[in-house]
Amino acid sequence: MRIGLRTVKTALSAMLAYIVADLLHLLYPTAAGIIAVLSVTNTKRSSWITGFSRLASLALATAVSLVVFNLLGYTPLAFGMYLLLFIPLAVRLGLSEGIVVSSVLATHYLVEQRMDLAIILNEFLLMGLGVGFALLMNLYMPDVEKRLKENQQVIESEFRTILRGLSVCLTSEEPVDLTENCDQLLLYIDESQNWAVQHAENRLFSSGSYYLEYLQMRRLQMHTLRDMVEVVQFISAAARRDQLQVSQIENLQQLLLFTAENLAEENDSQEFKAMIQETLADYRQQPLPTTREEFEIRASLFQLLQLFQNFIEIKVSFVQTTVKK
Repeated sequence: MRIGLRTVKTALSAMLAYIVADLLHLLYPTAAGIIAVLSVTNTKRSSWITGFSRLASLALATAVSLVVFNLLGYTPLAFGMYLLLFIPLAVRLGLSEGIVVSSVLATHYLVEQRMDLAIILNEFLLMGLGVGFALLMNLYMPDVEKRLKENQQVIESEFRTILRGLSVCLTSEEPVDLTENCDQLLLYIDESQNWAVQHAENRLFSSGSYYLEYLQMRRLQMHTLRDMVEVVQFISAAARRDQLQVSQIENLQQLLLFTAENLAEENDSQEFKAMIQETLADYRQQPLPTTREEFEIRASLFQLLQLFQNFIEIKVSFVQTTVKK
């Protein structure tokens, strides 16, 4: 049996909330512990949002209880009317997170058959203790930035592998299928994004969106790279049928290899962009195709260059955006 960090923090916060509530001689002190259990979340930011939502929700629940219980008395009918009014109002005000907890605390008014200052203060202290100890425990969160940096290295290494594979595929005598490599890398990027979300949510006073934006950029590039794989497979098949001379694809191979060797997080891709423009200019100067087969091949080569240009533009846009920030 494995006991995780969140379980430990939940147990500690519930225990401490219960102990302090009991020391303060609050009514229903176990409620503070239960609130703590429900308030320990996966990230710092979500804990603060949950805590604020529950305190605001309790204020609303108390206001509705004051009106309903004073008009209808402390009866089951009054509690039903309270729920009919409180739940829609909480949802409308974006306080859904606190509906259950606040309603449980509202039952204390019903059981005590009173709503004086002492019992109202009792409920707010119970909520404050439960939420407060949950927030205190969540001040410590494991830093996942090291893992994200390691994942970046893996992602960039896999990108280089696929780009080298595309270069080899252009003149390979045997079919080379890089689709599985692309699918696995896309799954790895998605997994890394989960860690990036956690990293961002645990930074309360500074932006933690860089890794999210980086992974989004690589995801967009990955989709473009998959399209490039399909086009390269068509060109490779044509080359194996001797419909395409090797000299026509040498520039593309050099471009793919150069990109593979120099692909890096800190590279602004401007040099790649310039090389693509030179290659496009060179292709435009070549004689026009004279047969349907030559036209299809030339169109595929041009399509590959256009996709590769889009691949690089995605990185250029990312670099410009992050620099501005």
